[in-house]
Amino acid sequence: MSTVEKLDRLIASQLQAALTSAFIGRRIVVVEQTTSTNDAILQIASPKGAAVSGPPAHGDEGLVLFAEHQTAGRGQRGNRWESAAGEGLWFSILLRPQIQINESYRLTVWAIEALSDVIRAEFSLDSTIKMPNDIQLRGRKVAGVLVEMRAQQKAPHVAVVGIGVNANQSDFPNELQDKATSIAMTLGRRVNRQEFAVAVLRQLDRTYRQRFVNKGC
Repeated sequence: MSTVEKLDRLIASQLQAALTSAFIGRRIVVVEQTTSTNDAILQIASPKGAAVSGPPAHGDEGLVLFAEHQTAGRGQRGNRWESAAGEGLWFSILLRPQIQINESYRLTVWAIEALSDVIRAEFSLDSTIKMPNDIQLRGRKVAGVLVEMRAQQKAPHVAVVGIGVNANQSDFPNELQDKATSIAMTLGRRVNRQEFAVAVLRQLDRTYRQRFVNKGC
């Protein structure tokens, strides 16, 4: 039996079918387990036969990779992100925004604002943003964003936007119990992760187009 219950799995084909004409989510991959989705998305996107550190193919911009479980999820400043199997949304997005490396903060702001808005709209929860990259519910961390950019010559820089959301966790390690929470703990009920993922990707897609595509940089 998988570590993730069959009825609560993220299903890539269903996610993609709900995101017709989307830029973010034009291709969706769900893996059972990986070290970090930021690392895994670069491996999947790199041209066949290229080194892991090689540049991703241009056609993979907008690729989203979800992991049901991360064994070495990363947060800011090298902090470990607890990623319980099947309990949250752990995913990364591959982008090529027309921005410079030192402007990567713009992607962080875009992602945390979009995510906070979805939590408010979907669950009527008073989510708050704690800069530079966290979202909180009742003073405890519920989500975070990690942006990593790689410089490219004669091409837009590659950006990987990693997002982690505590959706259905019911408990955390001792050292995090007074610092972290989940949407389910705040609501008093479990979250449908598939529906929540669709809402998040739709909002990210719409606002990315507004900030980085339609209006230019």
